[in-house]
Amino acid sequence: MSVFNTPAPNLSKKEIQLIVQGNYKLSVDALNLTGERDQNFFLIDTSGNEYILKVFNSAEEVAVVEMQSQAMFHVAQLDSSIQVSSHVKTMDGSDMLEYTHENTAHMIRIVNNIPGRFLKDVDHSAVSLGALGAFMGKLDHALSGFHHPAAKREFPWDIRCIGFIETHLSELGDGHKKSLVDHFLNQYKQNILPNETQLRKAVIHNDGNDHNVLVNESGNTTAIIDFGDMVYTFIACEPAVCIAYMVLDKKDPFDAAAQVLDGYHQVFPLSRDELMAVIYLVCIRSCITVTMAAYRKKLFPDNDYISVSDRQAWEFLTYMQKEDLNDWAEKLLQYVNS
Repeated sequence: MSVFNTPAPNLSKKEIQLIVQGNYKLSVDALNLTGERDQNFFLIDTSGNEYILKVFNSAEEVAVVEMQSQAMFHVAQLDSSIQVSSHVKTMDGSDMLEYTHENTAHMIRIVNNIPGRFLKDVDHSAVSLGALGAFMGKLDHALSGFHHPAAKREFPWDIRCIGFIETHLSELGDGHKKSLVDHFLNQYKQNILPNETQLRKAVIHNDGNDHNVLVNESGNTTAIIDFGDMVYTFIACEPAVCIAYMVLDKKDPFDAAAQVLDGYHQVFPLSRDELMAVIYLVCIRSCITVTMAAYRKKLFPDNDYISVSDRQAWEFLTYMQKEDLNDWAEKLLQYVNS
C-alpha cells in the first residue's frame, strides 16, 4: 500500500475539535479543506488565531513527515524573506501527534496559518511570474544545504520517476490520450535520459503550484506551503514543476514559461543543459498529472481535488504535441540569456 492507493483520513469536525482541545489545549472551530491524499482542516481559536491541521494518510512514512518539518525549519532559519509554516507544539512539546482512528494510526500536525491569497485565487495577469520564478530560486538556495535520507525515494510525482507513467498508461485507454503521453515519454527518453548525468540533483520542494503559493497585494510571491512532495531529484525540476502549472489556461504558454524560468535563472543560475531540459521536464510533469488523475479517480471517485488540473493539463499536452520541444528549449535559452 502507498499514499496513492490508501484512502485519505476521514475524521469528523467534532473529533478534530476534541483532539485539538485534548492535545493542544486550544478551543477551535474547524473547517474541512480539500486535499489530495491527506485530510486538512482550517482552525480558528477563540482569540482569532488561525491554524492549519493536517491528518496524514495512514500509509505516509514517519521519516517523510519528519523531513518536511525539518525542511520548513531549515528554510525559515536560512531566509526569513521566505514565509513557510511554523509548527504548533502539542502540550508535551512535540511537533507531531499520533492518533488512532478506527483502528488506524495517523500522524497529525498543526501549523500556524500564513496570511495572504493563494495564487489560484488571483488573476495571473496581475501577478509577476518572474517574481514567482525568483521566489522558487530563493527557496532552492535555502534548501541547497538541506539533506535527509527520506528525500531519496521512488516517488510518482518526481519527474524522473517515469516508471509510474509507464506502469499506469493503461489507465488512459488505447486511444489518443495514451498516444499523447507516449509521445512525451519518447521525447524524454531521447533527449533527457542520455544527458541526465549533466543535470545536477538536490532536495527540492517539487510542488510550486498555484494551490501552494501565496502572493501579496502587489502580486509578488511571499510564501509557500505543503512540503509533502519533497524529493531528491534534478534541480531543473523545480522551475519545471512551477511552469507546468503556470502555463495552464494561458493563451501564450511560452511567455508564461519564459517569465518563470527567467526569474528562477536570475536567482539560481542553471547550466545550458539544465535550461535545455526544462521544457521536456514540464511536459513529463503534465503527463504525471493526467496519469495520476486517471489512476486515482478510479480508486476515489468522490475526491474532486484529484483531477483539479486534469482538463487543463490535457489541453496543454495537446497543444505541445504540435510544437518542436527542441525549438522551445532554444528559445527559452535565448530568452533567459538576453
